[in-house]
Amino acid sequence: MMTVTENFYITADANILSGEPIIKGTRTPVRAIVEIWRLGTPAEEIPKRLPHLKLAQVFSALSYYSDHQEEINAYIERNRVPDDLLDPLVRNL
Repeated sequence: MMTVTENFYITADANILSGEPIIKGTRTPVRAIVEIWRLGTPAEEIPKRLPHLKLAQVFSALSYYSDHQEEINAYIERNRVPDDLLDPLVRNL
C-alpha cells in the first residue's frame, strides 16, 4: 500500500524497502540522497551520481529530510555498516 506524503516526489510503499520514504517511481530512498549530501556533495551534483533522478527530486528529498530528520536519521543508522565489517582501508578514509 502506497502512502502519500506532503512532498510531491516522496512516497512510501510497504512493498518497497519496508515502507521507507523513497523518490516516487524509483527505489531510491531519501536516506541515500541525504547521505550523499552529508558527505559534501552539493545538491546540484547529486543527479550526476544518481542520473535517474532530476534535481527537483533531490531537493524534494532534502526538504523531506528537513521536516523528518529523526525518521530519516533512524533509517540511516539502521542501514549503517558496522565498523568491524568494513575493510580496514575503508575505515581509515
